[in-house]
Amino acid sequence: MTKVVNYISEAFEELKSNVTWPEWAEVQRLTIVVAVFSVLFALATWGVDEMFANLLEKFFTWIKA
Repeated sequence: MTKVVNYISEAFEELKSNVTWPEWAEVQRLTIVVAVFSVLFALATWGVDEMFANLLEKFFTWIKA
């Protein structure tokens, strides 16, 4: 158990002393960029899904006729 506690304390020390953290303004800007691209990707995925659904519907309607 002491190894686990030692590992966790060393990890926290590493994060405090050796990691370069971004400025708050940069974090906010990058969060907005990620959110925008997530929405765009979701819309693109929805569009492709709708397109394939319509194509399959037309295909099966054509097959029935």
